Amino acid sequence: MPVIAAVNGLAAGGGCELMLACHLRVAGTNAKFSLPEIKLGLMAPYGGTQRLDRDIGMSRAREMMLTGRWVSAEEAQAIGLVNRVVAQNNVLEESLALARQIEKLSASAIRTCLKAVTVGMELPFEDGLALERQLFAELFATEDAREGTRAFLEKREPTFNRQEINFPKS
Repeated sequence: MPVIAAVNGLAAGGGCELMLACHLRVAGTNAKFSLPEIKLGLMAPYGGTQRLDRDIGMSRAREMMLTGRWVSAEEAQAIGLVNRVVAQNNVLEESLALARQIEKLSASAIRTCLKAVTVGMELPFEDGLALERQLFAELFATEDAREGTRAFLEKREPTFNRQEINFPKS
């Protein structure tokens, strides 16, 4: 299941690392991000050193981790740390709207896409491409793929099997 972070305010240390563990991130205009552990003679202990560089690039990640500086919501979006920046009073509403948009799609395609990205990132590039081809072939044989193709050809919205992923309604 895709996990969406809704950040309204400060996300420092463990809060920032928790956000980094999410698939998608929506931030309010008032959001700020930091891994300030270095200022305590420590380092990010819950995946921050591994996730941050994969998301924003090694040089930017090093700067954040080695200085403990704060990053604004606007900068976070510009460097790829968050997907969207919205008015602070709309963070939860926008996050839920994003979840509802994804909810309409094929659960098997969502699951397979997340697997391709998550597992593929840990593989050498050529092996990642091979995994992608294998997963696509498996997905191509599903009822959801047939329904999606039929709906496209018939110029209508697809009706996918929704039993596999249940998003919260509020």
